[in-house]
Amino acid sequence: MKPPAGPEEARLPASDICAFASSCTMHGLGHVFGPGAPPARRGLWAAAVLLALATFLYQVAGRVHYYGEFHHETALEERESRRLTFPAVTLCNVNPLRRSRLTPNDLHWAGPALLGLEPAEHAAYLRALGRPPAPPGFMPSPTFDVARLYARAGHALEDMLLDCRYRGWPCGPENFTTIFTRMGQCYTFNSGADGAELLSTPKGGMGNGLEVMLDVQQEEYLPVWRDVEETPFEVGVRVQIHTQEEPPLIDQLGFGAAPGYQTFVSCQKQQLSFLPPPWGDCSSVSLDPDFEPEAPGPLGTPSPGLSPPYSLMGCRLACQSRYVARKCGCRMMHMPGSAPVCSPQQYKDCAHPALDALLRKDACRCPNPCASTRYAKELSMVRMPSRPAARYLARKHNRSEAYIAENVLVLDIFFEALNYETVEQKKAYEMSELLGDIGGQMGLFIGASLLTILEILDYLCEVFWDRVLGRRFWNRKRPQRPSSANLASHPLLRCRQDPLCLPPHVLPRYPPLDVGAVPSRPHPDTLDVADLPASLPPSPQIKF
Repeated sequence: MKPPAGPEEARLPASDICAFASSCTMHGLGHVFGPGAPPARRGLWAAAVLLALATFLYQVAGRVHYYGEFHHETALEERESRRLTFPAVTLCNVNPLRRSRLTPNDLHWAGPALLGLEPAEHAAYLRALGRPPAPPGFMPSPTFDVARLYARAGHALEDMLLDCRYRGWPCGPENFTTIFTRMGQCYTFNSGADGAELLSTPKGGMGNGLEVMLDVQQEEYLPVWRDVEETPFEVGVRVQIHTQEEPPLIDQLGFGAAPGYQTFVSCQKQQLSFLPPPWGDCSSVSLDPDFEPEAPGPLGTPSPGLSPPYSLMGCRLACQSRYVARKCGCRMMHMPGSAPVCSPQQYKDCAHPALDALLRKDACRCPNPCASTRYAKELSMVRMPSRPAARYLARKHNRSEAYIAENVLVLDIFFEALNYETVEQKKAYEMSELLGDIGGQMGLFIGASLLTILEILDYLCEVFWDRVLGRRFWNRKRPQRPSSANLASHPLLRCRQDPLCLPPHVLPRYPPLDVGAVPSRPHPDTLDVADLPASLPPSPQIKF
C-alpha cells in the first residue's frame, strides 16, 4: 500500500501551470509542461504547439477579414404561381392640353411658361387655334391654378376610351384613376386607390389581360408655335407598367404606342430582393417630400415617418419636390408634398430650370428598395385597322375612315405566363459559417473547442485569484508567524531532531514487565502530546 503523502508531497494548487497542462483538453500542453520529460522533447513539443497556434490564428484572421468585407451573392430563380396580381397601367396622351379648351385667360397666365408665347402673340395664336381673339377690355383673373388648367383642358378619358376589356369582361373610365404627371393629366388602371380590390389573372397569354382601344384626338393637339422643351412633336400615348406601390415616372420610363397600330405587350413579373448595409445599399425608409427649412439635410436622406412604402420612383419624386421647394418655395403639380403649386411664372422662372439642373447633376441619392417588383416587357405591333375594320369602326363611332386610321390605336397588355423570376441577394458568408470555420481550424491545428477556451479562462481566473487577490487577502488576515530562530529553539522541534531528548515536563513511559517479552523503549516520535496529562506530580527525591 502506498504510504500517505507527506507535507512535501502536498497537492499542487489549481493555478500551477503543470497542473493545468496535465488536465487541459488542448492537445500538446501536457507534453510541454509535464514533469519528467527530457528538455529536448519538451522543446520540440513547444515548437509544434506554437507553430500550430500561429497557423490557427492566421487562418482565423483571414476568415474574420473575409467576413468583415460583407460579400453577397445573387440568386436567380424561376417560380410558378396559380394567380398573379395584375400590374397598374398608366396612360398619358402626349398632348397635354386640348386646343378647344384654352381661353384668353389661360394664354395670359400659362402662355409664356407652358407654350413659349409672348403677350403680343396671343391674338395670332388664338387664330391658329381657331378661336376668336380676346374681346376689348379683357381683364385676366387675379389668380390662376396650373393643376386646374390641366384638369380642365387635358384630354378626358371618357372621350379617348373607345373600348375597354379585362379578361374579356367590359371595363370603363370608372376602372381608372386620375393622376398628374409631368406630362399632364394621366389615368391609371388597377391603381388600388381608395382601398379598391386589386385585379388578378389565373392565366397568361392574350385575352387574359387588359385590352383598350383609344382615340388620341389629333384634332385637339396644340399647334407647334416654336421649338420649346414642353412642345410635343409625336402623336400617340405614353404607357408605363408598374406596381401599385410605385408612382409613375412616365415621362422618363414610359413607352409609346402609336395610332394606326395594335401594340402587344407581353409582361413577365420579376421580384427583386436586395440586402441592406453593410452587405448592400438598399433602403426601406421613405423620403419625406416636404421641405424643412430648419433642418435641410441631404436631398436623398430618408426620414422615417408615416409615409407610403419606399420605392425608387417615389424617392426620386420626393427628392425633386424637396429641391424645387427649397429653391422656389413651391412645387410642380405632379410632385408630392404640402407645398403650394407653383404659379405659371414660377414654372418659367424657377421650377423648370431648377428641375432640369437637378436631373443633369443627378443629385438625388435614392438607393434601391430592399424589396421591389418590376415587369419585363416585350413589345410587338401590327397595323390596324384593316380596310373592312376601318369601315366598321367609322360607322360605329361616327367618324371617317381616315380619322380612324390616324387616331385609333389598340393596346393589349398581358402576362406571358404565370411563372415569375426572383432575383435575390444573399449573404455570401454568414456568422454561422464563420463560427464553423473557426471551430474547424481550432480542432484541426490545436485540437481545442469552445470548452477549451472556457478552461483557459478558468485557469486565468485561478491565477489572478491565487497570485494577486489571494496573496493580498492572506497577508491581511493571517496572524504573524514566529521567526525561524524562535521555531528552531522550540523544545518539541529540538527534540524531533534528537531521538534521546524529551521535553522537560515529560518523563519516559515504560511498559509493564512481562515474562517472555522484551521491553522496548518507545521512540520519542511516537509520543502523542495530546495524551499527556495537563500537569505532572513532582519527581520524588531519591537519596543514595
